[in-house]
Amino acid sequence: MSAQHATHAQAHGGHGHDDHHHDANEPHSSFSGYMTGFVLSIILTAIPFWLVMAKVIADRNTAILVLGGFAVVQILVHMVCFLHMNGKVQGGWTMLATIFTVVFVAIAITGTLWVMFHMNTNMMPDHAMPGMAPATAAPSAVTP
Repeated sequence: MSAQHATHAQAHGGHGHDDHHHDANEPHSSFSGYMTGFVLSIILTAIPFWLVMAKVIADRNTAILVLGGFAVVQILVHMVCFLHMNGKVQGGWTMLATIFTVVFVAIAITGTLWVMFHMNTNMMPDHAMPGMAPATAAPSAVTP
């Protein structure tokens, strides 16, 4: 037993067992925390399921926004309740890495959608290109 460990054991009543105290910056797990996350996950899954199955929202764009909002909230619940992420864990590096990942994924998705939209617009069959005959014109018959 090291001198530091012996001093620590004597300070706590002379017991030789190891006390595993968590640092204030480490995540803490508890049954109630997991149950809170579990119940919130069920609620955040059941409500959008009901909204879609009961056809509560008629407008498709509104439904996509509402369901996307529920998805973002559920991601946050999972990050906090199950992954125990906050700004204090590992000196904030975990949160910084998460923010970087979210920004990177958002840029990638936005760029992909932008390219796909413009490809679709610019590659339509009736899109007139300079120096080319219109696509709807019938080819002329060539006689020998």
